[in-house]
Amino acid sequence: MREVPATEFTRNFGQYREIAQREPVAVTSHGRTTGYFVSAIEYEEFQRLRARAGRSIAVTDLTEAEIEAIAASRMDPEHDHLNALLDEA
Repeated sequence: MREVPATEFTRNFGQYREIAQREPVAVTSHGRTTGYFVSAIEYEEFQRLRARAGRSIAVTDLTEAEIEAIAASRMDPEHDHLNALLDEA
């Protein structure tokens, strides 16, 4: 990944636009990364991954009713063969 100060990035935008087609460009200000310049393809891939990412919930955020529902849940019998694999171990 290329790293470039913001002033250099601004002065030579066309050059860094071409570089971003091959690798991300980290834009810095006062020695700290303030953003990344990436190709449209890479950004679209990021958006697809972001859309697919599930929302996680901490166990401590579950209500008592949710915990009881999880404890009472059972796997569909069609997956019993997976339990058998665990029992063999």
